[in-house]
Amino acid sequence: MNTRYRVAFFATTLLSAISISSPLLASTKTGIASTYSGERTANGEYAHAHALTAAYRTLPFGTKVKVTNIGNGQSVIVRINDRGPYIKGRIIDLTPAGAKAIGFSGLARVQVAMVSGRWA
Repeated sequence: MNTRYRVAFFATTLLSAISISSPLLASTKTGIASTYSGERTANGEYAHAHALTAAYRTLPFGTKVKVTNIGNGQSVIVRINDRGPYIKGRIIDLTPAGAKAIGFSGLARVQVAMVSGRWA
C-alpha cells in the first residue's frame, strides 16, 4: 500500500470517527414541541406554568436540555422532570414559560440539545 493511499485512508477514517462521535451531532434531536402545565409530574413535582421544566420520554429526571425554536432561532434551557409527550411526532413538552421563552404557544418545530446528562 503506497503512502499517499494510506494517508487518504487514515484521513477519511479519522473524519468519519470524528463526525460520528461529535457531541453536537450525537446529542441533538429534532421534532415537535408542545406545551403542558398544572399537573403532577412523573417525579412528583407539579408542572408549574412559570417553571422552566419539560417532559421527555427517556431522559433521566434532572437532565438539562437546550430547546431551540427552529422557526426563529430562540433558545431556552429547561430541566426534565416528567415523562411524555405521548403523541406521535412530538419529542418534548414544555411549560408555558419555556414555550414563551422561545416564542411559541401550542406547537413548534424544535431542536433539543443535551446540556447535562446522557441520551437514554
